[in-house]
Amino acid sequence: MSRRSILALPVAAAGAYILPAAGQSPTRVTIATGVDPSFAPYYVAKEGGFFERNGLDVTVNTGPSGSAMIAFLIGNQVNSAYGAEQAGVSANVRDPNIVAVAEGTALLRWISVLARGITTMEELKGKRVGVARGTGSETFWLSVVAKLNLNPADYTIVNVEAPEMVAALERGNIDAFAVWEPWPTRAQRAIPNTHILVNNEAIQIVRNFVYMNKAWATENRATTEKLMKSLIQAQEFIESNKEDAARQVARFLRQDRVLVAELMTKVAYRMNLTADSVANIQLAIDQLRGMNRLERPVTTADVIWTEPLRWVAPDRVRI
Repeated sequence: MSRRSILALPVAAAGAYILPAAGQSPTRVTIATGVDPSFAPYYVAKEGGFFERNGLDVTVNTGPSGSAMIAFLIGNQVNSAYGAEQAGVSANVRDPNIVAVAEGTALLRWISVLARGITTMEELKGKRVGVARGTGSETFWLSVVAKLNLNPADYTIVNVEAPEMVAALERGNIDAFAVWEPWPTRAQRAIPNTHILVNNEAIQIVRNFVYMNKAWATENRATTEKLMKSLIQAQEFIESNKEDAARQVARFLRQDRVLVAELMTKVAYRMNLTADSVANIQLAIDQLRGMNRLERPVTTADVIWTEPLRWVAPDRVRI
């Protein structure tokens, strides 16, 4: 956490808003996630005015990954976070109040193993692979190892934060990395002779979840409902207004719109809870258990809390 970089980006979207009734001040909320388009519902809810329409004054904090920000739910340093399965399970082990309230994004073609000067997984044996511990990067790498029947001892795993991977590969500190977009695309643009060896489409559909502190969310139910409504409205806007949504995400992230629009085609935005959501949380639990990183027993029912989504959209809860 000492290496995190939190940037508050309270950027107002253009266009008209339906403001709270006169005399009502919007409720202040702080949410946190990473800096890539897979977290678009947070950005669009902010840029598109959905938070404001629902009476919320939201600050969006960003860090090196969505998963790195989930721990800030402990002690209510933030009110909601958006990241991968392993980080959510790990946070729940530390504090049972940290729960997943919605599957936000299914990463369809989003995570890759990319290497420099290597073209096959067979050639990767004996090499150094950059992995961001405790995030979807690690979940994916473990799934690659399991799916392809690889021997974990054949690889040296180097813990590298996602934003540092391209530079680490260019310097020669690592030979390959397993991580989500936009880092594979950026590496291919910046470093000659780089190759994607495998992506997650053939391995596992990783998912990002929206997390909250259960105690805070229960005590502040009206605010929780407003937050969930805003995210659902943002998700629906993304699906029905792809170009406008891409512009909003690019503006929030200050990234190239064409690249952002391309990356957003590689994921599906959900805001639901299904059997697939449960299966991915169970996979993360199994992986953490296999690495002896569960300090206490935990189940999917401990990690997933359906009530906030049921309060505002019961049809989206299908478990």
